[in-house]
Amino acid sequence: MSSLPTPPPPATGTTTKTHVTTSPVISSFPLFSKTFKKSSLKSLNHKITCNATSDNNLDRRNILLGLGGLAGAVNLTSIPSAGAAPLAAPDISKCGTNPLTGFKPDGTTPTGGDCCPPDSSQIIDFQFPKNPTFKVRPAAHLLSPKYIAKFNLAIKRMKELPETDPRNFLQQAHIHCAYCNGAYTQSSSGFPEIEIQIHNSWLFFPFHRWYLYFYERILGSLIDDPTFALPFWNWDTPAGMTIPKYFNDPKSALFDPKRNQDHLKAVVDLGYNGSDSATTDLEKIKNNLAIMYRQMVTNATDPTAFFGGEYRAGSEPIRGGGSVEQSPHTPVHRWVGDPRETNGENLGNFYSAGRDTLFYCHHSNVDRMWSLWKMTGGKHKDLTDDDWLNTSFVFYDENKNLVRVYVKDCLRTTQLGYDYQRVDVPWLNSKPVPRAPRSGIAKKLAGKVKQTTDVSFPVKLNKIVKVLVARPKKSRSKKEKEEKEELLIVQGISYDSEKYVKFDVYVNDEDDDDVSAVADQTEFVGSFAQLPHKHKGKMMSKTNFRAGLTELLEELEADDDDNVLVTVVPRSGCEDITIDDIKIVFA
Repeated sequence: MSSLPTPPPPATGTTTKTHVTTSPVISSFPLFSKTFKKSSLKSLNHKITCNATSDNNLDRRNILLGLGGLAGAVNLTSIPSAGAAPLAAPDISKCGTNPLTGFKPDGTTPTGGDCCPPDSSQIIDFQFPKNPTFKVRPAAHLLSPKYIAKFNLAIKRMKELPETDPRNFLQQAHIHCAYCNGAYTQSSSGFPEIEIQIHNSWLFFPFHRWYLYFYERILGSLIDDPTFALPFWNWDTPAGMTIPKYFNDPKSALFDPKRNQDHLKAVVDLGYNGSDSATTDLEKIKNNLAIMYRQMVTNATDPTAFFGGEYRAGSEPIRGGGSVEQSPHTPVHRWVGDPRETNGENLGNFYSAGRDTLFYCHHSNVDRMWSLWKMTGGKHKDLTDDDWLNTSFVFYDENKNLVRVYVKDCLRTTQLGYDYQRVDVPWLNSKPVPRAPRSGIAKKLAGKVKQTTDVSFPVKLNKIVKVLVARPKKSRSKKEKEEKEELLIVQGISYDSEKYVKFDVYVNDEDDDDVSAVADQTEFVGSFAQLPHKHKGKMMSKTNFRAGLTELLEELEADDDDNVLVTVVPRSGCEDITIDDIKIVFA
Protein backbone atom coordinates (compact mmCIF):
# COMPACT_ATOMS: atom_id res chain seq x y z
CA MET A 1 0.00 0.00 0.00
CA SER A 2 1.34 3.38 -0.94
CA SER A 3 1.86 5.87 1.84
CA LEU A 4 -0.07 9.09 2.15
CA PRO A 5 1.59 12.35 1.26
CA THR A 6 2.87 14.33 4.20
CA PRO A 7 0.13 16.70 5.37
CA PRO A 8 0.80 20.39 4.77
CA PRO A 9 2.30 22.33 7.68
CA PRO A 10 -0.07 23.56 10.37
CA ALA A 11 -1.62 26.97 9.91
CA THR A 12 -0.15 29.72 11.99
CA GLY A 13 -2.12 32.00 14.21
CA THR A 14 -1.88 34.86 11.72
CA THR A 15 -4.46 35.95 9.19
CA THR A 16 -1.95 36.45 6.41
CA LYS A 17 -3.56 35.67 3.07
CA THR A 18 -1.93 32.68 1.45
CA HIS A 19 -2.08 31.12 -1.98
CA VAL A 20 -1.70 27.39 -2.37
CA THR A 21 -1.47 25.97 -5.86
CA THR A 22 -4.05 23.26 -6.39
CA SER A 23 -3.76 20.02 -8.27
CA PRO A 24 -3.95 20.26 -12.09
CA VAL A 25 -6.65 17.62 -12.02
CA ILE A 26 -8.83 19.65 -9.72
CA SER A 27 -8.14 23.07 -11.16
CA SER A 28 -8.95 21.81 -14.64
CA PHE A 29 -12.63 21.53 -13.75
CA PRO A 30 -14.51 24.75 -14.55
CA LEU A 31 -17.13 26.28 -12.36
CA PHE A 32 -20.43 24.43 -12.33
CA SER A 33 -22.66 26.58 -14.48
CA LYS A 34 -24.31 26.57 -17.85
CA THR A 35 -20.83 26.30 -19.37
CA PHE A 36 -20.05 23.15 -17.42
CA LYS A 37 -20.47 20.48 -20.08
CA LYS A 38 -22.04 17.12 -19.35
CA SER A 39 -18.83 15.38 -20.39
CA SER A 40 -16.99 17.28 -17.65
CA LEU A 41 -19.62 16.27 -15.11
CA LYS A 42 -19.22 12.63 -16.09
CA SER A 43 -15.46 12.94 -15.85
CA LEU A 44 -15.68 14.49 -12.40
CA ASN A 45 -18.17 11.83 -11.30
CA HIS A 46 -15.76 9.12 -12.43
CA LYS A 47 -12.88 10.65 -10.51
CA ILE A 48 -14.75 10.77 -7.20
CA THR A 49 -16.17 7.26 -7.13
CA CYS A 50 -14.84 4.02 -5.73
CA ASN A 51 -16.02 0.90 -3.94
CA ALA A 52 -15.59 0.03 -0.29
CA THR A 53 -13.68 -3.02 0.77
CA SER A 54 -15.48 -5.69 2.75
CA ASP A 55 -14.33 -4.61 6.19
CA ASN A 56 -14.04 -0.87 5.53
CA ASN A 57 -10.26 -0.92 5.81
CA LEU A 58 -10.13 1.34 2.78
CA ASP A 59 -7.13 1.33 0.49
CA ARG A 60 -5.78 4.84 0.83
CA ARG A 61 -4.97 4.85 -2.86
CA ASN A 62 -8.75 4.99 -3.31
CA ILE A 63 -9.00 8.29 -1.47
CA LEU A 64 -9.18 11.36 -3.62
CA LEU A 65 -6.85 13.53 -1.58
CA GLY A 66 -8.16 16.63 -3.26
CA LEU A 67 -11.61 16.02 -1.79
CA GLY A 68 -10.62 17.56 1.51
CA GLY A 69 -6.95 18.25 1.02
CA LEU A 70 -5.88 19.83 -2.23
CA ALA A 71 -9.41 20.96 -2.93
CA GLY A 72 -9.59 22.19 0.64
CA ALA A 73 -6.34 24.10 0.42
CA VAL A 74 -6.45 27.75 1.37
CA ASN A 75 -6.65 29.66 -1.88
CA LEU A 76 -7.16 33.14 -0.55
CA THR A 77 -7.85 35.97 -2.91
CA SER A 78 -8.20 39.58 -1.98
CA ILE A 79 -11.78 40.28 -0.97
CA PRO A 80 -12.22 43.34 1.21
CA SER A 81 -13.74 42.82 4.62
CA ALA A 82 -16.38 45.06 6.11
CA GLY A 83 -14.14 44.77 9.15
CA ALA A 84 -16.71 44.79 11.93
CA ALA A 85 -15.31 42.06 14.19
CA PRO A 86 -15.02 38.29 14.31
CA LEU A 87 -17.39 36.45 16.61
CA ALA A 88 -15.45 35.26 19.68
CA ALA A 89 -15.91 31.91 21.42
CA PRO A 90 -18.63 32.19 24.07
CA ASP A 91 -18.01 32.48 27.79
CA ILE A 92 -19.50 29.13 28.79
CA SER A 93 -19.61 30.15 32.45
CA LYS A 94 -22.50 32.41 31.41
CA CYS A 95 -24.31 29.69 29.51
CA GLY A 96 -28.02 29.69 30.16
CA THR A 97 -28.37 33.26 31.39
CA ASN A 98 -30.84 33.57 28.52
CA PRO A 99 -33.76 31.38 29.61
CA LEU A 100 -35.06 30.77 26.09
CA THR A 101 -32.91 27.80 25.17
CA GLY A 102 -35.21 25.04 24.01
CA PHE A 103 -38.36 23.03 24.53
CA LYS A 104 -39.40 20.41 27.03
CA PRO A 105 -41.32 17.36 25.79
CA ASP A 106 -44.57 18.97 26.95
CA GLY A 107 -43.87 22.03 24.80
CA THR A 108 -42.85 24.37 27.60
CA THR A 109 -39.55 26.21 27.69
CA PRO A 110 -36.82 24.92 30.03
CA THR A 111 -34.14 26.98 31.72
CA GLY A 112 -30.87 27.73 30.01
CA GLY A 113 -29.02 25.27 32.23
CA ASP A 114 -30.71 22.38 30.46
CA CYS A 115 -28.53 23.08 27.43
CA CYS A 116 -25.24 23.87 29.09
CA PRO A 117 -22.15 21.64 29.09
CA PRO A 118 -19.88 21.50 32.17
CA ASP A 119 -17.94 24.67 32.85
CA SER A 120 -14.16 24.97 32.84
CA SER A 121 -11.98 27.81 34.05
CA GLN A 122 -9.15 26.91 31.67
CA ILE A 123 -9.17 27.08 27.91
CA ILE A 124 -6.33 25.87 25.72
CA ASP A 125 -5.77 26.90 22.12
CA PHE A 126 -6.03 24.23 19.45
CA GLN A 127 -2.82 22.71 18.12
CA PHE A 128 -2.66 20.47 15.08
CA PRO A 129 -1.64 16.91 16.01
CA LYS A 130 2.02 16.40 15.19
CA ASN A 131 1.65 12.89 13.78
CA PRO A 132 -2.08 12.33 13.31
CA THR A 133 -3.46 8.95 12.32
CA PHE A 134 -5.19 9.57 9.02
CA LYS A 135 -8.87 8.61 9.05
CA VAL A 136 -11.26 7.86 6.21
CA ARG A 137 -14.92 8.58 6.85
CA PRO A 138 -16.89 5.76 5.18
CA ALA A 139 -20.35 5.72 3.63
CA ALA A 140 -22.82 4.55 6.28
CA HIS A 141 -24.69 2.17 3.97
CA LEU A 142 -21.45 0.36 3.04
CA LEU A 143 -20.23 -0.41 6.56
CA SER A 144 -19.11 -3.93 7.37
CA PRO A 145 -20.51 -5.75 10.44
CA LYS A 146 -17.11 -5.24 12.08
CA TYR A 147 -17.24 -1.46 11.60
CA ILE A 148 -20.86 -1.26 12.75
CA ALA A 149 -19.89 -3.09 15.95
CA LYS A 150 -17.02 -0.65 16.48
CA PHE A 151 -19.34 2.35 15.96
CA ASN A 152 -21.93 0.89 18.32
CA LEU A 153 -19.34 0.23 21.02
CA ALA A 154 -17.98 3.77 20.83
CA ILE A 155 -21.44 5.32 21.23
CA LYS A 156 -22.30 2.86 24.01
CA ARG A 157 -19.23 3.87 25.99
CA MET A 158 -19.98 7.55 25.41
CA LYS A 159 -23.47 7.02 26.83
CA GLU A 160 -22.03 5.20 29.86
CA LEU A 161 -19.77 8.08 30.87
CA PRO A 162 -20.84 10.03 33.99
CA GLU A 163 -23.23 12.87 33.27
CA THR A 164 -20.69 15.33 34.65
CA ASP A 165 -18.14 14.24 32.05
CA PRO A 166 -18.12 16.70 29.10
CA ARG A 167 -17.56 13.74 26.75
CA ASN A 168 -20.85 12.14 27.87
CA PHE A 169 -23.36 11.55 25.06
CA LEU A 170 -25.97 13.99 26.38
CA GLN A 171 -23.33 16.61 27.21
CA GLN A 172 -22.10 16.41 23.63
CA ALA A 173 -25.66 16.88 22.42
CA HIS A 174 -25.89 19.98 24.62
CA ILE A 175 -23.13 21.58 22.56
CA HIS A 176 -25.41 21.92 19.55
CA CYS A 177 -28.31 23.09 21.68
CA ALA A 178 -26.26 25.78 23.43
CA TYR A 179 -24.77 27.19 20.24
CA CYS A 180 -28.03 27.36 18.32
CA ASN A 181 -30.86 27.77 20.79
CA GLY A 182 -30.04 30.89 22.77
CA ALA A 183 -27.93 29.58 25.67
CA TYR A 184 -24.83 31.56 24.63
CA THR A 185 -24.53 35.27 24.06
CA GLN A 186 -21.84 37.33 22.34
CA SER A 187 -20.49 38.44 25.71
CA SER A 188 -16.93 37.48 24.74
CA SER A 189 -17.23 39.78 21.75
CA GLY A 190 -18.54 42.62 23.89
CA PHE A 191 -22.23 42.20 23.11
CA PRO A 192 -23.79 40.40 26.11
CA GLU A 193 -27.37 41.02 24.98
CA ILE A 194 -27.02 39.39 21.54
CA GLU A 195 -27.25 35.63 21.34
CA ILE A 196 -25.00 33.36 19.31
CA GLN A 197 -26.61 31.39 16.49
CA ILE A 198 -24.51 29.12 14.28
CA HIS A 199 -27.19 28.54 11.64
CA ASN A 200 -28.36 30.79 8.80
CA SER A 201 -24.93 32.25 8.10
CA TRP A 202 -21.36 31.58 7.03
CA LEU A 203 -20.71 29.89 10.40
CA PHE A 204 -22.84 26.85 9.58
CA PHE A 205 -20.18 24.79 7.83
CA PRO A 206 -17.12 25.54 10.00
CA PHE A 207 -18.97 25.15 13.31
CA HIS A 208 -20.28 21.72 12.41
CA ARG A 209 -16.91 20.63 10.99
CA TRP A 210 -15.22 21.40 14.31
CA TYR A 211 -18.08 19.81 16.24
CA LEU A 212 -17.72 16.51 14.36
CA TYR A 213 -13.92 16.67 14.58
CA PHE A 214 -13.90 16.56 18.38
CA TYR A 215 -16.85 14.16 18.57
CA GLU A 216 -14.97 11.75 16.32
CA ARG A 217 -11.80 12.03 18.41
CA ILE A 218 -13.74 11.29 21.59
CA LEU A 219 -15.34 8.19 20.08
CA GLY A 220 -11.99 6.91 18.84
CA SER A 221 -10.37 7.39 22.23
CA LEU A 222 -13.19 5.54 24.02
CA ILE A 223 -12.48 2.39 22.00
CA ASP A 224 -8.73 3.02 21.81
CA ASP A 225 -8.84 3.23 18.02
CA PRO A 226 -7.29 6.38 16.50
CA THR A 227 -8.36 5.20 13.02
CA PHE A 228 -12.06 5.38 13.87
CA ALA A 229 -13.94 7.79 11.60
CA LEU A 230 -17.57 8.91 11.65
CA PRO A 231 -19.59 7.36 8.81
CA PHE A 232 -21.49 9.71 6.53
CA TRP A 233 -25.15 9.10 5.75
CA ASN A 234 -24.92 9.06 1.97
CA TRP A 235 -28.41 10.46 1.23
CA ASP A 236 -27.22 12.01 -2.03
CA THR A 237 -27.00 8.66 -3.86
CA PRO A 238 -29.92 6.23 -4.35
CA ALA A 239 -28.20 3.34 -2.55
CA GLY A 240 -27.85 5.50 0.58
CA MET A 241 -31.24 7.22 0.59
CA THR A 242 -32.69 5.16 3.44
CA ILE A 243 -31.69 5.12 7.10
CA PRO A 244 -29.09 2.35 7.46
CA LYS A 245 -30.92 -0.57 9.08
CA TYR A 246 -28.49 -0.94 12.00
CA PHE A 247 -29.74 2.41 13.35
CA ASN A 248 -33.18 0.80 13.82
CA ASP A 249 -32.08 -2.01 16.14
CA PRO A 250 -33.57 -1.27 19.62
CA LYS A 251 -30.71 -3.22 21.22
CA SER A 252 -28.09 -0.99 19.62
CA ALA A 253 -26.59 2.16 21.14
CA LEU A 254 -27.20 3.76 17.74
CA PHE A 255 -30.96 3.44 18.16
CA ASP A 256 -33.20 6.41 18.95
CA PRO A 257 -36.92 5.85 19.62
CA LYS A 258 -37.73 9.44 18.67
CA ARG A 259 -37.74 9.02 14.91
CA ASN A 260 -40.57 9.09 12.41
CA GLN A 261 -41.77 5.49 12.46
CA ASP A 262 -43.05 5.75 8.88
CA HIS A 263 -39.60 6.68 7.62
CA LEU A 264 -37.43 3.95 9.14
CA LYS A 265 -37.29 2.01 5.86
CA ALA A 266 -38.47 4.73 3.47
CA VAL A 267 -36.58 6.67 0.82
CA VAL A 268 -35.58 10.02 2.31
CA ASP A 269 -37.28 13.15 0.98
CA LEU A 270 -34.66 15.89 0.59
CA GLY A 271 -37.46 18.39 -0.03
CA TYR A 272 -39.64 17.28 2.88
CA ASN A 273 -42.58 19.62 3.51
CA GLY A 274 -43.50 18.36 6.97
CA SER A 275 -45.84 15.65 5.71
CA ASP A 276 -45.47 12.78 3.27
CA SER A 277 -46.36 13.26 -0.38
CA ALA A 278 -47.92 10.66 -2.66
CA THR A 279 -44.79 10.31 -4.78
CA THR A 280 -43.30 6.91 -5.54
CA ASP A 281 -39.82 5.91 -4.47
CA LEU A 282 -38.56 6.41 -8.00
CA GLU A 283 -40.06 9.91 -8.12
CA LYS A 284 -38.48 10.72 -4.75
CA ILE A 285 -35.08 9.61 -5.99
CA LYS A 286 -35.41 11.77 -9.12
CA ASN A 287 -36.47 14.74 -7.03
CA ASN A 288 -33.65 14.15 -4.54
CA LEU A 289 -31.00 14.09 -7.23
CA ALA A 290 -32.45 17.22 -8.83
CA ILE A 291 -32.43 19.02 -5.47
CA MET A 292 -28.79 18.06 -4.99
CA TYR A 293 -27.89 19.45 -8.42
CA ARG A 294 -29.87 22.62 -7.80
CA GLN A 295 -28.34 23.29 -4.36
CA MET A 296 -24.78 22.19 -5.12
CA VAL A 297 -24.54 23.60 -8.64
CA THR A 298 -27.13 26.17 -9.71
CA ASN A 299 -27.55 27.86 -6.33
CA ALA A 300 -23.94 27.55 -5.14
CA THR A 301 -22.06 29.55 -7.74
CA ASP A 302 -19.90 31.53 -5.30
CA PRO A 303 -18.79 31.42 -1.64
CA THR A 304 -21.63 33.59 -0.33
CA ALA A 305 -24.23 31.43 -2.07
CA PHE A 306 -22.71 28.24 -0.67
CA PHE A 307 -21.66 29.26 2.85
CA GLY A 308 -24.37 31.82 3.63
CA GLY A 309 -24.42 35.48 4.57
CA GLU A 310 -21.93 37.25 6.80
CA TYR A 311 -22.29 37.13 10.58
CA ARG A 312 -20.11 39.45 12.64
CA ALA A 313 -19.90 40.37 16.30
CA GLY A 314 -22.63 42.80 17.26
CA SER A 315 -25.02 41.54 14.61
CA GLU A 316 -27.46 38.72 13.97
CA PRO A 317 -27.36 36.29 11.01
CA ILE A 318 -30.05 37.96 8.92
CA ARG A 319 -28.68 37.58 5.38
CA GLY A 320 -29.57 33.93 5.13
CA GLY A 321 -28.04 30.49 5.11
CA GLY A 322 -26.21 28.84 2.25
CA SER A 323 -27.75 26.62 -0.38
CA VAL A 324 -26.99 23.25 1.24
CA GLU A 325 -28.05 24.42 4.69
CA GLN A 326 -31.48 25.33 3.34
CA SER A 327 -31.90 22.04 1.52
CA PRO A 328 -31.15 19.15 1.84
CA HIS A 329 -29.79 19.78 5.36
CA THR A 330 -32.93 21.15 7.02
CA PRO A 331 -35.60 18.91 5.39
CA VAL A 332 -33.58 15.79 6.32
CA HIS A 333 -33.59 16.90 9.96
CA ARG A 334 -37.36 17.22 9.95
CA TRP A 335 -37.94 14.05 7.91
CA VAL A 336 -36.19 11.97 10.59
CA GLY A 337 -37.73 13.78 13.57
CA ASP A 338 -40.68 12.16 15.34
CA PRO A 339 -44.09 13.75 14.60
CA ARG A 340 -45.44 12.11 17.76
CA GLU A 341 -43.30 14.53 19.77
CA THR A 342 -44.48 18.06 20.48
CA ASN A 343 -41.71 19.77 18.53
CA GLY A 344 -40.34 17.08 16.22
CA GLU A 345 -37.74 15.74 18.63
CA ASN A 346 -35.11 14.51 18.35
CA LEU A 347 -33.57 15.26 14.97
CA GLY A 348 -36.41 17.54 13.91
CA ASN A 349 -35.55 20.29 16.39
CA PHE A 350 -32.28 22.14 16.90
CA TYR A 351 -32.15 21.80 20.68
CA SER A 352 -32.55 17.99 20.65
CA ALA A 353 -30.92 17.05 17.33
CA GLY A 354 -27.63 15.94 18.88
CA ARG A 355 -29.43 13.30 20.96
CA ASP A 356 -29.84 11.14 17.87
CA THR A 357 -26.66 9.41 16.68
CA LEU A 358 -27.94 9.79 13.13
CA PHE A 359 -27.35 13.54 13.51
CA TYR A 360 -23.59 13.07 13.36
CA CYS A 361 -23.75 10.87 10.25
CA HIS A 362 -26.13 13.34 8.64
CA HIS A 363 -23.72 16.20 9.29
CA SER A 364 -20.76 14.14 8.21
CA ASN A 365 -22.35 14.07 4.75
CA VAL A 366 -23.12 17.79 4.97
CA ASP A 367 -19.43 18.38 5.72
CA ARG A 368 -18.57 16.17 2.74
CA MET A 369 -20.57 18.58 0.55
CA TRP A 370 -18.11 21.33 1.50
CA SER A 371 -15.26 19.21 0.21
CA LEU A 372 -17.09 18.20 -2.96
CA TRP A 373 -18.06 21.78 -3.72
CA LYS A 374 -14.51 23.10 -3.47
CA MET A 375 -12.97 20.52 -5.78
CA THR A 376 -14.80 21.96 -8.80
CA GLY A 377 -12.56 25.02 -9.09
CA GLY A 378 -13.70 28.38 -10.44
CA LYS A 379 -15.26 30.52 -7.72
CA HIS A 380 -15.71 27.50 -5.47
CA LYS A 381 -13.27 28.63 -2.80
CA ASP A 382 -13.39 29.30 0.88
CA LEU A 383 -14.36 32.73 2.08
CA THR A 384 -11.46 35.09 2.70
CA ASP A 385 -13.02 37.61 5.05
CA ASP A 386 -10.88 38.00 8.18
CA ASP A 387 -13.96 38.12 10.39
CA TRP A 388 -14.94 34.67 9.12
CA LEU A 389 -11.44 33.24 9.38
CA ASN A 390 -10.95 34.53 12.93
CA THR A 391 -14.30 33.49 14.36
CA SER A 392 -13.70 31.10 17.26
CA PHE A 393 -15.58 28.37 19.14
CA VAL A 394 -14.83 26.16 22.15
CA PHE A 395 -15.23 22.38 22.34
CA TYR A 396 -14.14 19.64 24.74
CA ASP A 397 -11.58 17.19 23.39
CA GLU A 398 -10.99 13.50 24.19
CA ASN A 399 -8.94 14.48 27.26
CA LYS A 400 -11.71 16.69 28.67
CA ASN A 401 -9.79 19.85 27.81
CA LEU A 402 -11.80 22.87 26.74
CA VAL A 403 -10.23 23.88 23.43
CA ARG A 404 -10.52 27.16 21.53
CA VAL A 405 -10.56 26.74 17.74
CA TYR A 406 -10.67 29.14 14.80
CA VAL A 407 -12.43 28.84 11.46
CA LYS A 408 -9.16 29.41 9.59
CA ASP A 409 -7.74 26.15 10.97
CA CYS A 410 -10.49 23.85 9.67
CA LEU A 411 -10.37 24.63 5.95
CA ARG A 412 -8.33 21.58 5.00
CA THR A 413 -9.67 18.23 6.15
CA THR A 414 -6.39 16.43 5.49
CA GLN A 415 -4.68 18.85 7.85
CA LEU A 416 -7.23 17.77 10.46
CA GLY A 417 -6.38 14.16 9.64
CA TYR A 418 -9.41 12.88 7.75
CA ASP A 419 -10.98 12.54 4.34
CA TYR A 420 -13.99 10.87 2.74
CA GLN A 421 -14.45 7.58 0.97
CA ARG A 422 -15.19 8.06 -2.69
CA VAL A 423 -18.63 6.91 -3.78
CA ASP A 424 -20.92 7.62 -6.71
CA VAL A 425 -22.13 11.20 -7.11
CA PRO A 426 -25.10 10.73 -9.48
CA TRP A 427 -26.59 14.17 -8.94
CA LEU A 428 -23.78 15.65 -11.05
CA ASN A 429 -25.72 14.38 -14.06
CA SER A 430 -29.19 15.23 -12.74
CA LYS A 431 -29.81 18.73 -14.02
CA PRO A 432 -33.55 19.55 -13.86
CA VAL A 433 -35.29 19.81 -17.23
CA PRO A 434 -38.05 22.27 -18.21
CA ARG A 435 -41.58 21.05 -18.83
CA ALA A 436 -41.66 23.32 -21.86
CA PRO A 437 -40.04 26.53 -23.15
CA ARG A 438 -41.12 29.32 -20.82
CA SER A 439 -40.22 32.50 -22.70
CA GLY A 440 -42.64 35.38 -22.95
CA ILE A 441 -44.45 34.50 -19.75
CA ALA A 442 -44.46 38.11 -18.53
CA LYS A 443 -46.09 39.40 -21.72
CA LYS A 444 -48.62 36.59 -21.66
CA LEU A 445 -49.66 37.42 -18.11
CA ALA A 446 -49.64 41.20 -18.49
CA GLY A 447 -52.63 42.58 -16.63
CA LYS A 448 -53.19 39.33 -14.72
CA VAL A 449 -50.20 39.35 -12.40
CA LYS A 450 -48.83 42.44 -10.67
CA GLN A 451 -45.22 43.53 -10.93
CA THR A 452 -43.32 43.90 -7.68
CA THR A 453 -43.45 47.68 -8.11
CA ASP A 454 -47.24 47.44 -7.90
CA VAL A 455 -47.33 45.14 -4.88
CA SER A 456 -47.67 46.49 -1.36
CA PHE A 457 -44.85 44.84 0.50
CA PRO A 458 -44.55 43.21 2.98
CA VAL A 459 -46.84 40.46 1.71
CA LYS A 460 -48.15 37.60 3.81
CA LEU A 461 -47.45 34.06 2.70
CA ASN A 462 -50.73 32.51 3.80
CA LYS A 463 -51.41 31.61 0.17
CA ILE A 464 -49.51 31.24 -3.10
CA VAL A 465 -47.83 34.52 -4.09
CA LYS A 466 -47.20 35.31 -7.77
CA VAL A 467 -45.35 38.44 -8.91
CA LEU A 468 -43.57 39.67 -12.03
CA VAL A 469 -40.01 40.69 -11.18
CA ALA A 470 -38.13 43.06 -13.47
CA ARG A 471 -34.66 42.01 -14.63
CA PRO A 472 -32.00 44.75 -14.37
CA LYS A 473 -30.54 43.53 -17.67
CA LYS A 474 -31.44 40.89 -20.24
CA SER A 475 -29.58 39.07 -23.01
CA ARG A 476 -26.23 39.24 -21.26
CA SER A 477 -23.08 38.13 -23.04
CA LYS A 478 -21.21 34.96 -22.14
CA LYS A 479 -18.49 37.03 -20.48
CA GLU A 480 -21.02 38.98 -18.41
CA LYS A 481 -22.58 35.74 -17.22
CA GLU A 482 -19.23 34.33 -16.22
CA GLU A 483 -18.40 37.48 -14.26
CA LYS A 484 -21.72 37.89 -12.46
CA GLU A 485 -24.55 35.53 -11.60
CA GLU A 486 -28.15 36.66 -11.98
CA LEU A 487 -29.75 36.12 -8.58
CA LEU A 488 -33.29 35.97 -7.29
CA ILE A 489 -33.55 37.45 -3.80
CA VAL A 490 -36.53 36.90 -1.50
CA GLN A 491 -35.74 39.60 1.03
CA GLY A 492 -36.81 40.17 4.62
CA ILE A 493 -38.47 36.84 5.36
CA SER A 494 -40.07 37.19 8.78
CA TYR A 495 -41.03 33.78 10.24
CA ASP A 496 -42.00 32.10 13.49
CA SER A 497 -38.76 30.53 14.74
CA GLU A 498 -40.63 28.04 16.93
CA LYS A 499 -42.12 26.26 13.91
CA TYR A 500 -40.82 24.13 11.10
CA VAL A 501 -41.32 26.48 8.15
CA LYS A 502 -40.78 25.80 4.49
CA PHE A 503 -41.75 27.36 1.19
CA ASP A 504 -40.77 26.60 -2.40
CA VAL A 505 -39.92 29.05 -5.17
CA TYR A 506 -40.64 28.62 -8.88
CA VAL A 507 -39.80 30.68 -11.97
CA ASN A 508 -42.06 31.08 -15.01
CA ASP A 509 -44.51 28.45 -13.78
CA GLU A 510 -47.83 29.92 -14.82
CA ASP A 511 -50.16 27.07 -13.84
CA ASP A 512 -51.86 27.67 -10.50
CA ASP A 513 -53.17 24.12 -10.32
CA ASP A 514 -49.87 22.46 -11.22
CA VAL A 515 -47.42 23.87 -8.68
CA SER A 516 -46.47 20.63 -6.98
CA ALA A 517 -43.43 19.51 -5.02
CA VAL A 518 -41.72 18.34 -8.20
CA ALA A 519 -38.06 19.32 -8.04
CA ASP A 520 -36.72 17.67 -11.19
CA GLN A 521 -38.04 20.45 -13.43
CA THR A 522 -36.19 23.64 -14.26
CA GLU A 523 -39.05 25.84 -13.05
CA PHE A 524 -38.26 24.80 -9.48
CA VAL A 525 -35.75 27.32 -8.11
CA GLY A 526 -35.24 26.08 -4.55
CA SER A 527 -36.64 26.00 -1.02
CA PHE A 528 -36.49 28.05 2.13
CA ALA A 529 -36.61 25.84 5.24
CA GLN A 530 -36.01 26.39 8.97
CA LEU A 531 -36.08 24.06 11.97
CA PRO A 532 -37.72 25.16 15.24
CA HIS A 533 -35.45 27.10 17.58
CA LYS A 534 -35.70 29.81 20.22
CA HIS A 535 -34.44 33.37 20.06
CA LYS A 536 -33.83 35.68 22.95
CA GLY A 537 -36.94 37.66 23.82
CA LYS A 538 -38.76 37.02 20.54
CA MET A 539 -40.52 34.43 18.43
CA MET A 540 -40.12 36.01 15.01
CA SER A 541 -36.85 35.82 13.10
CA LYS A 542 -35.79 37.52 9.90
CA THR A 543 -33.59 36.34 7.06
CA ASN A 544 -33.25 36.17 3.25
CA PHE A 545 -33.34 33.56 0.49
CA ARG A 546 -31.30 33.64 -2.72
CA ALA A 547 -31.09 31.43 -5.80
CA GLY A 548 -29.24 31.45 -9.11
CA LEU A 549 -31.13 32.32 -12.29
CA THR A 550 -28.52 32.40 -15.06
CA GLU A 551 -28.69 28.72 -15.94
CA LEU A 552 -32.44 28.46 -15.30
CA LEU A 553 -33.44 31.25 -17.65
CA GLU A 554 -31.30 29.82 -20.43
CA GLU A 555 -32.89 26.41 -19.97
CA LEU A 556 -36.35 28.00 -20.05
CA GLU A 557 -35.42 30.01 -23.19
CA ALA A 558 -36.33 33.15 -21.26
CA ASP A 559 -32.99 34.92 -21.36
CA ASP A 560 -34.38 37.73 -23.53
CA ASP A 561 -37.40 38.44 -21.32
CA ASP A 562 -37.76 41.74 -19.48
CA ASN A 563 -39.49 40.17 -16.48
CA VAL A 564 -39.62 36.87 -14.65
CA LEU A 565 -42.71 35.32 -13.11
CA VAL A 566 -41.87 34.27 -9.54
CA THR A 567 -44.18 31.93 -7.64
CA VAL A 568 -43.73 31.41 -3.90
CA VAL A 569 -45.61 28.38 -2.58
CA PRO A 570 -46.17 27.93 1.19
CA ARG A 571 -45.55 24.35 2.31
CA SER A 572 -45.32 24.25 6.11
CA GLY A 573 -45.78 26.74 8.97
CA CYS A 574 -46.15 29.72 6.64
CA GLU A 575 -49.30 31.29 8.12
CA ASP A 576 -47.31 34.04 9.83
CA ILE A 577 -44.55 34.50 7.25
CA THR A 578 -44.21 37.89 5.60
CA ILE A 579 -41.85 38.88 2.78
CA ASP A 580 -40.44 42.41 2.46
CA ASP A 581 -39.45 42.28 -1.21
CA ILE A 582 -38.62 40.04 -4.18
CA LYS A 583 -35.99 41.27 -6.61
CA ILE A 584 -33.32 40.26 -9.12
CA VAL A 585 -29.71 41.41 -8.78
CA PHE A 586 -26.32 40.60 -10.31
CA ALA A 587 -23.46 39.53 -8.08
